[in-house]
Amino acid sequence: MNELLQLALDAHGGLENWRKVERVDIRLNLSGFLFEKKKHPDGLNNVLLSVDTKHMRTLISPFPARGFQGVFENGKVFIKTDAGKIVSQMDNPRESYEGHTRETPWTDLQFLYFIGYAFWNYLNMPFIFTSEGVKTEEIDPHEENGQTWRVLAVSFPPSIDTHCAQQKFYFNEQGILQRHDYFTDVAKGDAAHYCYDSRIFDGFTFATRRRVVGKDKTGYANLSGPSSVWALVEAIVVHKE
Repeated sequence: MNELLQLALDAHGGLENWRKVERVDIRLNLSGFLFEKKKHPDGLNNVLLSVDTKHMRTLISPFPARGFQGVFENGKVFIKTDAGKIVSQMDNPRESYEGHTRETPWTDLQFLYFIGYAFWNYLNMPFIFTSEGVKTEEIDPHEENGQTWRVLAVSFPPSIDTHCAQQKFYFNEQGILQRHDYFTDVAKGDAAHYCYDSRIFDGFTFATRRRVVGKDKTGYANLSGPSSVWALVEAIVVHKE
């Protein structure tokens, strides 16, 4: 484990403490022009999003409408009624994006897969970096808006559903995540993902505001442009063993 990863783990609540956590629940509002392009212009409004820490699983309720719940679990997705009856499912959703462009609309199950794996990653970071098969390396620091951020390059194995195999994470001097760069394999775009208003919940640090904007090949993030994704987290509850 390199020194920057250790700093980040400690700053976000500590790995040993995280191992006692079973689930994180958030109250989420999600919008942005990405969802307009994908024909889901309403995004997500005041939903409960529940993420497991021991298994790759996310539940969204309600989804896609009242009376239904969406579940991402181990690379698969399904929609069920509140009573538990499965009404639609997809066993290999990642394959369904083949041939897509930025403008290709998403079905409800494709939308569910994107949100499910993305927020499973976000809420498990940086602790997910200690998972089997994940490789991390500190690279050259990054200067932005008069600040110097340390940068962790992370390689993810195929066993983890995530945006892409190679990603970058930017941390301030305290070790708090500030920015996250990736190419969205399923949404077909280079993204700079900013984390704002970090707060402590039950000893763990989470961003309560997230903004994703376009990024060019040089790493320049277009902060003056529209938000591809804008996430507002109203509440966070950490469930321990």
